[in-house]
Amino acid sequence: MIELLILYELSKKILTMYGISKEIRQMFSVLTTPSYGTIKPALNRLEQSGYVKSQKSMTSGGRPSTYYSITKEGVEELKTLLLAQPQDNPVQFLTASRIKLACAEVLDVQSRKDLFRKLKIKAETIMVDSKNILVQKNPNFYPKLVLDNLICEYQNFISLLEGFEKSNHN
Repeated sequence: MIELLILYELSKKILTMYGISKEIRQMFSVLTTPSYGTIKPALNRLEQSGYVKSQKSMTSGGRPSTYYSITKEGVEELKTLLLAQPQDNPVQFLTASRIKLACAEVLDVQSRKDLFRKLKIKAETIMVDSKNILVQKNPNFYPKLVLDNLICEYQNFISLLEGFEKSNHN
């Protein structure tokens, strides 16, 4: 997911590693807060893959600084990451999907529709599985509350997706 976030931020402007971290934290801090120890290796992987390029320069204070920008291949990789199959893990699914939705503006209208459809199908599957556990296993009080809450979260997420589908614009 860190690669997607980095590419998304670089699709908007050229940034230093600090700038990338700052932009990700400002936009996505309620979903994730990657450390420099996560960002630096991801930047290296993206650069080695040709999705990002770096340029070293001196700041006005005489300190070396590295600026990163996205390549054409990086833009395509960003779109590929956004349209990749949703996470199988239900806990990771919601966070990863919310991040994808927040970055969906880089996709064309049809690709956004595809993204919304994939996410909705997966969310509905997880919600049905949760309901089946409630019916078949008849869990005790606490597991029942957790599953009820999970079902509500997925119902809300599906409503969000339906809102996106209705307002899908250029």
